[in-house]
Amino acid sequence: MSHKSSTKGDILIVDDHPDNLRLLSSMLNERGYKVRSVLTGSAALMGAQAQPPDLILLDVNMPSMNGYEVCRLFKGSSQTISIPVIFISASHEVIDKVKAFSVGGVDYICKPFQVEEVIVRIETQLSIRSLQSKLQKALDHERSLNQQIEAMAAIEERNRIAREIHDSLGHSLTALTVQLQAVVSVIQVDPVQAQVFLTQAYQLSKTAMQEVRQSVNALRVDQLAQPSLETTILDLAEGFRQTTGITPIVQMDLKKSVGLSISRTMHRIVQEALTNISKHAQATQVQIDLVTIRQASGDCLCLTLKDNGKGFDCHQHTDGFGLQGMQERVDGLAGEFHVTTATGAGCQIEARFPLS
Repeated sequence: MSHKSSTKGDILIVDDHPDNLRLLSSMLNERGYKVRSVLTGSAALMGAQAQPPDLILLDVNMPSMNGYEVCRLFKGSSQTISIPVIFISASHEVIDKVKAFSVGGVDYICKPFQVEEVIVRIETQLSIRSLQSKLQKALDHERSLNQQIEAMAAIEERNRIAREIHDSLGHSLTALTVQLQAVVSVIQVDPVQAQVFLTQAYQLSKTAMQEVRQSVNALRVDQLAQPSLETTILDLAEGFRQTTGITPIVQMDLKKSVGLSISRTMHRIVQEALTNISKHAQATQVQIDLVTIRQASGDCLCLTLKDNGKGFDCHQHTDGFGLQGMQERVDGLAGEFHVTTATGAGCQIEARFPLS
């Protein structure tokens, strides 16, 4: 609330009868409220814009501009839209309750004023506004934290890709340098052998270019901003086919829409897994299944990616395969992650995410 800590609230009273203003002002001042009083709607609008109160008591029937019109103008301004308005009506007047609430009023009181009733209604609305303000601050804080987490996740992702570039591309470029040095050393004495080394160097350069393209693709922050998850999975499968000559079998059946966070995580897991298969698995078959599964506890999205390659020993050091990064991404979204593999038995990766 905008009032100082020494007062219970800043209340603006709008009534064209001075006697009503004096009565309400006295009643509220005695109970610790700061009170401002005006006789017209136009004066109320100017005063509220200059210094927004915590609550407005607004007479329905006023000359020139009635309370409904004034309230509608309050609710049309960003500065006063959230201020609760309680309408004031004489006992012999029929207040249009539907209209009062439709223009933004939250309550109404009738003359002659019952002190305790007026105070209770005012305190109720001020308590509601205070809770709404606290809730909004909490939501803003949560939104800020989420933005910080996303920024940190983006930095972490780039660091991971940088390490991958250093490990894989650095190795390829080193090997390419060795091959070119071999060409230089034998080209004068053994042109045929030099040609062999040159051919190997060419293949290494192609491999390096493929790794550069994969890394650049991984760095595209907004690649999931427009395409659907199904489209991005198919694009990854097509890229894998072009790189390896192996056409993955892709089966997808999504019965519910998928949020951006889960979509991005699914994309990264498939991307990482296909990269691992192309580099290490020596597979001839790859299958990607992405389906919505209905369970008693709620729907979940299930990704299964398997190959018939050489597999590996799960007990060995496997950080180079990016499995820890996959696990962390899934854990961050309250999902489940499993790897089933053994030497000579292929590999199956499964990730499941609850869908709200």
